[in-house]
Amino acid sequence: MYRSRALLRSYLTAGYALFIVYASLSPFSGWQEQGLEFWAVLTSPLGQTYSWFDAITNFLAYLPFGLLLGLTLRARLSAAGTVILATLAGVLLSALMEYTQMYLPNRISSNLDLLVNAFGMLSGVMLAVSILPRAWFFYLMHWRFEFFQRGPGVDFGLALVALWIFAQINPSLPMLGNVFITEMARQPFVPPQVEPFNWLESAAVSLNLLMLGTLLLTLLRSRRHAVAALMLVLFVIALAKFAAAAVLLKSWALLLWLNGEAMLGVFIGVLCMSLVGWLARPYLMRFGIVVACAYLVLAHGVLDSGAPSAAMRLYQWRFGHLLNYNGLSQIVMAAFPLLLLAYLWRGARRQE
Repeated sequence: MYRSRALLRSYLTAGYALFIVYASLSPFSGWQEQGLEFWAVLTSPLGQTYSWFDAITNFLAYLPFGLLLGLTLRARLSAAGTVILATLAGVLLSALMEYTQMYLPNRISSNLDLLVNAFGMLSGVMLAVSILPRAWFFYLMHWRFEFFQRGPGVDFGLALVALWIFAQINPSLPMLGNVFITEMARQPFVPPQVEPFNWLESAAVSLNLLMLGTLLLTLLRSRRHAVAALMLVLFVIALAKFAAAAVLLKSWALLLWLNGEAMLGVFIGVLCMSLVGWLARPYLMRFGIVVACAYLVLAHGVLDSGAPSAAMRLYQWRFGHLLNYNGLSQIVMAAFPLLLLAYLWRGARRQE
């Protein structure tokens, strides 16, 4: 039981660690020796070229990592051992990122970054240790085993659902879309230019939704809950998109993520999912493989996904972290169909 519970946490922890590596080293170009020594960076005066925004960002970046790693290790270690080992792992990862950044001209290594990251990691680990004995956390784990399948591959499938949600909450993407919004700011009281309806984008949205729907159908113990679970996920994504847009985007771009192509694609996707829900599990997995392949061809072979920087004019913030966020969204959207294919292919082989 402990191993099964910790497996999903392990997947999420590994995925989040990769996110930290990407955010720390992006865009992975321009590597060169700059004549810096890591010991000199560690012993330099604290606070040079540093702001409160940098401190808060670094703290919040490592807090979830500490929480996930703490939950993972607590299933196998004591509370004290979890705190020590997880905090040490976070410090080592942060030190490795700061060391590597010395070879990137557009990055600045900082000992204060390392301290703030360690504090965020420790806070996340302490939070993990404190919530594990809580009754509500036990009921959450019980709910997970009540509604979802048990067996090999299920935890990986649930991690894929979390990965899909992460990519979709980006407010610079249309609802379930894969193309970054690049619309220019309009002058007040000037009617927008009418653009032709793009049926291919609706098809991409439908296929994107069907990928998630097929995944949920293979994970849920009772398929009658699949459509309700899908609608709940869509509601959470829409709410998160609106909240993120209200905080990050300019006022004129607040609802650009909600368009006709997306709404039609969502409607068709939900309808198709309700029709294929009766398929036997082996055929359902084959159907999911076809859908994932079709999405890859349409989204990355026919439609132009654009570059992460294309949507930067939508934001009212000017911090480079947003470009990293868009880049992460693009990478996750490209990786999700491939990971889903691997999950479904292995599941189909197991059924045989």
